[in-house]
Amino acid sequence: MINTIINTILIVAIAWFLYQRLVPAKGIKTISTSELKLELTKKGKQFIDVRTPQEFRGNHIRNFKNIPLFDLQKRAQELSKEQEVIVICQSGMRSSKASKTLKKLGFTHITNVKGGMSAWR
Repeated sequence: MINTIINTILIVAIAWFLYQRLVPAKGIKTISTSELKLELTKKGKQFIDVRTPQEFRGNHIRNFKNIPLFDLQKRAQELSKEQEVIVICQSGMRSSKASKTLKKLGFTHITNVKGGMSAWR
C-alpha cells in the first residue's frame, strides 16, 4: 500500500516536471523555422541565439545576436522590452528556457523557434 502511494507520487512529480520543461509558458509564442524566414524580413524585432559562442561561430543565421543562455540574465538589458524578441538555440530546449527567463524579467513579446538550428535549412 505504501509503495503504491510512493510510486504514484513519484509518477505525478515526474509528469509535472516534464510538463513544466516541455510546455511553453503563457505568453510565449512558438514558430517553426519556415515561419522564422518570414519574421527575418520584418522590422522592429530582436533576434537572439542563446547557444554557446563556439556553436554560434560554427553556424548562425544573419541578424541573430549571440547572447548565450548562461549570460542572458546579466545581458538582458541589451534588449528592448518594447520589441518582440525571437529566440533560437540548437534544438529548441535552451531557447525555451531562455524565453521563460525573459518572461520572468518582464519581456512581453517573446517567440521561441521550435526545432532550432537543427531544423533550419
